[in-house]
Amino acid sequence: MSSPTLEPIFSTPTPTSDSPSISPPDPAFNSSLPPSSLSIAVPIFTMTLGAVSNILALGILLRSYSRYRRRTKATFLFLASTLVLTDFAGHVIPGAFALRLYAARMQWDSIDRSGVLCQLFGGCMVFFGLCPLFLGGAMAVERCVGLTRPLLHSSVVTSGHGRLAVALLCSLALLVAALPVLNVGHYSRQFPQTWCFLQVHGPLTGAELGLTLVFSGLGLASLAVSLLCNSLSGLALLQARMVKPKACSGTSLDIEMMVQLLGVTLVSCVCWSPFLISVALSVSQSLSSSQYDVRHYEWLMFLGVRLASWNQILDPWVYILLRRAVLRKIYQIVIRQGDLKGSKLGRWEASSFQSCEGRVMKRV
Repeated sequence: MSSPTLEPIFSTPTPTSDSPSISPPDPAFNSSLPPSSLSIAVPIFTMTLGAVSNILALGILLRSYSRYRRRTKATFLFLASTLVLTDFAGHVIPGAFALRLYAARMQWDSIDRSGVLCQLFGGCMVFFGLCPLFLGGAMAVERCVGLTRPLLHSSVVTSGHGRLAVALLCSLALLVAALPVLNVGHYSRQFPQTWCFLQVHGPLTGAELGLTLVFSGLGLASLAVSLLCNSLSGLALLQARMVKPKACSGTSLDIEMMVQLLGVTLVSCVCWSPFLISVALSVSQSLSSSQYDVRHYEWLMFLGVRLASWNQILDPWVYILLRRAVLRKIYQIVIRQGDLKGSKLGRWEASSFQSCEGRVMKRV
C-alpha cells in the first residue's frame, strides 16, 4: 500500500489525487524559520529530563508494588506503573524522531523520501497521546469504585482484570493510531514541519474528519471521566472522615493514592486540554468555512503539542514528590507553622498519615 505523498519542507505543496489541496504556505513564515536557527540543545535537554524522571518514578512505583501486591493498592500501582512506562516510551520514541529531524536540519526529503518516517511519527503521536489519557481515566475509575463501593472493588477489581483493562485500552489506542495504515485518514507534516499528525487543516475527507474527531473526542472524554470519578472519590473520602474520623476507611494509603491521582489528572488537563480543543476547533473551522486563518490554528496546535509533551515530563514527578513520606513532612511543617497541634486538624493528621494496616494485620 502506497504511503501519501509528502511535500518538501520549504516549497509550495503540489496537490495529489490522494491528498486534499491546501493553500500555499506563507513565504514570510518559511523565511522566519531557517534551518540554521534550529537548535538541538533544547530537545536533548527535555528528552533527557523526561527519561530520567520516568525511570525514577518507575523505580518508586515498582518498589511500592512489591510491598502492596496483595492489597487493594496493587491494582492502582499496576495502572500507575503502566502509565509511567507508557510516558517513558511516549517521550523517548517520538523524541528520537524529533532529534533525527533536528540533526538533519529539518530536511525531510533527505531522510524520509518514502514518507514512512512521517507515518511512524504520526502513529506514535496518536498512540502515546491516547494511552496516558486512557490509563489516567482507568485509575480514576478504580479509585472511585474502591472508595464508594469497597465490597464490589474487592470482588471485581483484581490484578487479572487490571491487566485485561490495560490490554483493551492500549489496543483501542493502537487501533486508532493504525487506521491511517488502512487508508482511513492519513498523517501529514504539521507546522512548523517538525512533527507529524492526523490531517487537520484544509479540505478534509469524511474519513479524515471522523478520525480526527475520534481522537479529540476520546481524549476529552477520558479527561471528563477522570474529573468526574475524582470528584466522587474525594467526596466519599471526605464523608468517611467526617462520619467516622477514627476509622480506617481514610488511611494514609487512600490519601496518598487520591493525592497522586489528583496530581496526574491536573497535569493531564493542563497539558492535554489545549491541544485536544485546538484540534476540534481546527476541524470545525475547516467544515464551516474554506476561508479561515489556517496559520492561526496551526500555531494553536503547535503550542498545544508543545504543552502536551510536558505531560510525560511532569507525570513522573507526581509519584516522586507526592509520596506519603513527603506528604507527611509537608503536613508536619504546615501544622508546626500554623500551631495547630491541638486542633481537630492535628487529630486528623494522627489518624490519617499513620497507617492502620498494623491493626488490620493483628486482627487477621
